[in-house]
Amino acid sequence: MNASHILLLISGYFVLLLIISYFTGKNDSNEDFFKAGKQSPWYLVAFGMVGASLSGVTFISVPGWVEASEFSYMQVVFGYFLGYMVTAFVLLPIYYKQNVTSIYEYLDDRFGFVSYKVGAISFFISRVLGAAFRLFLVAIVLQQFVFDAWNVPFGIKTIVWTDTLQTLFMLISVGLSIYFILDKMDWTFIEFLNSQELSQYSKTFFTDDLSSKNHLVKSFLGGMFITICMTGLDQDMMQKNLTCRNLGEAQKNMVSFSIVLVVVTFVFMLLGALLFIYADAHNIAIPLMDGSPKSDLLFPEIALNSGLGITVAVTFMLGLIAAAYSSADSALTSLTTSFCVDFLNTEKKSERVAKKTRRVTHIGMSILLILVVISFKYILDRNVIDGLLTVASYTYGPLLGLFSFGIFTKHQVKDKYVSIVALVCVSFILILAKLPSEYLGGYIFGYELLPLNGLLTFIGLWLIRKKNVSTGKKDIV
Repeated sequence: MNASHILLLISGYFVLLLIISYFTGKNDSNEDFFKAGKQSPWYLVAFGMVGASLSGVTFISVPGWVEASEFSYMQVVFGYFLGYMVTAFVLLPIYYKQNVTSIYEYLDDRFGFVSYKVGAISFFISRVLGAAFRLFLVAIVLQQFVFDAWNVPFGIKTIVWTDTLQTLFMLISVGLSIYFILDKMDWTFIEFLNSQELSQYSKTFFTDDLSSKNHLVKSFLGGMFITICMTGLDQDMMQKNLTCRNLGEAQKNMVSFSIVLVVVTFVFMLLGALLFIYADAHNIAIPLMDGSPKSDLLFPEIALNSGLGITVAVTFMLGLIAAAYSSADSALTSLTTSFCVDFLNTEKKSERVAKKTRRVTHIGMSILLILVVISFKYILDRNVIDGLLTVASYTYGPLLGLFSFGIFTKHQVKDKYVSIVALVCVSFILILAKLPSEYLGGYIFGYELLPLNGLLTFIGLWLIRKKNVSTGKKDIV
C-alpha cells in the first residue's frame, strides 16, 4: 500500500465523517455542543468509549510494548476495572446531582475559586499532553509510511458517533490482522494460544520483586488510580457520560464498557505477541526512527509492508485514522468546554457571544495540540503508552487529592493556598521520580506515583483546612 493510496483512504474516511457531522450536528447550540442535549443512548456511548479509551495508544503502542514488558500491562488493566467501578458509583452520582457542564465546577462549589482553577488547569495540562501523545503516534506512522516517501519533513455532538466508528474499525483491524497472520503461520487460534512462542511473551503477573517497576501491587494500584483520574476526573471522558439520559444509564454505560475494555485489551496483548513472533519468523526488523528501533512502528510495518494483503492494510489505516480523528475531536471538544466554562465563563454570556467564543477557542486548541505534537518528535524517548501513563502520575495528582478531600471529608480549606499545595506536591513527585534507584535501595517507582501524588495533595489540604468542620458551602456530596 503506497503513500498515495493511504491519502486517498484518509480522504474517503473524512467524507464519511462529514456526512455523520451533517446529520448529528445540525443543532449548533452551546448546550448541544457541551452535553448533546443529554439524549445519547448509553450503549452507544459505552461502545464508543472502548475505542476512545484504547485510542491509537492501545492500537499501536500496546502491541509494540509486549517484547519489552510481556503481558505485565494487564496488571494495570485489572486495576483499571476497579477504577471504573469507583467512577461509576462514587463520582457519577455527584456530577449528575449537580448537573455540571464542567466537572471542575464541583471544586468551586466545594472549596472555592482557587481550587476550581487548580482543578481546571490540572485537567487542561493533562488533556493537552494526553491528546498529544495519542496524536503523536498517528503522526509518526503517517510520517514513516507516507510523508517520508514524498520527502516531506515532520510537521503539521459528533464525538459519540465518531468514537463508535473508531471502535468498530479498530476491532475489525485487530481481528483481521490476527486472522491473516495466523493463516501465514499455518496456525489455528488454539495452536497459537498453546504455542511455545507465545509463552515467551505471555507472563502476566510479576510478584517477585516489589522494588521493580512492574510489580503486581504497584501496577494494580497505579492502574486503579490512573482510571479514576483519567476517566472519572477527566472532562474528556466524563463529558461523554454526561450526555446519557440519566445517572442509571450512565452507570450501565460505565460498567459494560469496563468489562469489554479488559477483554479487548487482552486481545491487543495477544496481537502484540503474534506480531513479534511473525516478525522473528520472517526476519522483519523493527522500523527505525532517528536511527533507533521504534517498537510502536512494528504493527504498521507488518500491516502495510509485509505482504498480508490489501484487506489488512486498508483496515489498519481505517483504524489508525479513526483513532486519530476521534482522539483529536474528543480532546478538542473537552478542552474547548473546559476552557470556555472554567476560564472564560461563557455560560454567563449571551448565546451569540458564547458561540463565537467557543468557535475561536476550538481553533486555538487545535493549534496548541499541533505544536505539542511536533515538540514530541524531539523530546519523547520512550514507548508512548509508558510515557502517557508516567505523565499522568504528575499532572492528575492535584485532581485526585482535591476530589478525594472534597468527597471523603467535610472540612473546608483555605482556598487561596490550594495552588501552593498543588505545586509543592507535583514538584516533590517530579524530584522523587528522578532519584537514582540506588538512592532508594534499588526501588524503582512506577505508576504508584499517581496515588502517592494524590495522597500528598490530600495531606497538604488537611494542613490548610479550616478549624471548623463545616464546608462553608452547600452540602453537595
